[in-house]
Amino acid sequence: MAQARWSDRIAGVIFLALAIWLYVEAGSYAVRFGDPAGPSFFPRLVAVPMGLLALVLILRPDADPTWFRWPQILSQAAMLAVLFGYPLAIEPLGFPLSTLIASALLAKILGATWLQALALGAGLGFGLFFLFDAVFGLPLPTGPLLG
Repeated sequence: MAQARWSDRIAGVIFLALAIWLYVEAGSYAVRFGDPAGPSFFPRLVAVPMGLLALVLILRPDADPTWFRWPQILSQAAMLAVLFGYPLAIEPLGFPLSTLIASALLAKILGATWLQALALGAGLGFGLFFLFDAVFGLPLPTGPLLG
């Protein structure tokens, strides 16, 4: 059991080092005049909770962690494949369609029905596209669906 706690601590140290690196590297982004938050805001917004949660892993490891089994490993590999394929699909398919497909696949992997997954994907894909394009004024690739 003592050996099992080390896995959480090792993961915590790795995530803490990654969070510190992310926080420090975010400070090297050039700040434009008139930008109140600056480009380093979002990476630091991710790095701080990541570092805090890494400290939790180091200081309070799980007493009896559950190790992976093949169905879990396969679903996690499928999730990683979707997450790595998503940025590659944005340019050719456009943001709405690639987000619809990626979020629907992730929802299906997590146990949603196809109807639920597609509804979630459509809501996220087109909702986020509208939010970023119309509200924030950030142009996103439209792809063949809206282009």
